[in-house]
Amino acid sequence: MMIFATPAIFGLSSIMTMPRVPRLDDVATLAGVSPATVSRFLNNPHMVKTATAERIRAAIEATGYVPNMTAGALATNRSRLIAALVPDIAQSIFNDTVEAMIDELSADGNSVVLALTGADNRRLDREINVALARRVDAIILTGIVSDPEVRARLRAQSVTVIETWGLPDDPIDVSVGFSHRQAGEELARFLRGRGYRRPHLVVPRSTRSERRASGFIDRWMREGGPEPTRLDVNVPSHFGQGRLSYRALADLPVQPDVVVCGSDWIAQGLIVEAQAAGIRVPDQIAVTGFGNLRLAGDMRPTITSVDVDGGRIAREVIRVLRARTAGESFDTRIDVGFRIIARESA
Repeated sequence: MMIFATPAIFGLSSIMTMPRVPRLDDVATLAGVSPATVSRFLNNPHMVKTATAERIRAAIEATGYVPNMTAGALATNRSRLIAALVPDIAQSIFNDTVEAMIDELSADGNSVVLALTGADNRRLDREINVALARRVDAIILTGIVSDPEVRARLRAQSVTVIETWGLPDDPIDVSVGFSHRQAGEELARFLRGRGYRRPHLVVPRSTRSERRASGFIDRWMREGGPEPTRLDVNVPSHFGQGRLSYRALADLPVQPDVVVCGSDWIAQGLIVEAQAAGIRVPDQIAVTGFGNLRLAGDMRPTITSVDVDGGRIAREVIRVLRARTAGESFDTRIDVGFRIIARESA
């Protein structure tokens, strides 16, 4: 015979009584607004006045209310989920941009799912499928997808796709970035103007770095300079590559007067190795980086680098998402530009 015990038998009736779950109406009452205003705040925070938004936030915190995002997604056809796909985050030039983007998107009421696609995008297909299965509102890609089949598949989806850190002529949907080729060309012009004549390139094996290298070489030779020497290195970039790159200079037939590194990490490693060998930077050899990471300004000597405004990329992404939600028009190809930060190393 099976005996079923009720909570009362064990004296647990009070423990088993569940507390009442805070509701949206409770938040509205405490904040002194209508339930519709609370709902509007949860779905579109920027559409609510600042003072009202602060009262609602305080009421949510006081009541412990947890919004039912599933119900909201069904009602508005929006999940408030954004998928940000990046190759890597270890010693990555994308970190500042991604951090700024997550801050901006979160402040706008979104939740960001960060996924790593690998240095050669070997997991890109899988992460795109996961994002689509979760019905994200947008997929933000770091860099340009070169696989035509993947580009075609993304175009066939009813989801916003934003390519960042690049500026393709024919975006999948929207691109927010800059021309890597133009960045290379401008760096060549800058270094010729500084009097350097024998550049050596350290080029990570990525489409972005190759475009910068091609722009640099074409501009350099177009203005009468000899073809630069180069060393290709694997991705992701890291400090050790810079040290090895410096040692490889000994094998060159002619020693360069400036080394153009594909990232600030490589530039840092090269400078450290040069100084350990008793070589003065920039007096005996100059060095440039790319990405303007925080370390570029902290090094001694400080590193001349190419800066990309990650915060602006994040703000433009927010603007695009808001405009699409509101049914407003917007540019599908947004150039945020770049700038060369001249410091002590070149």
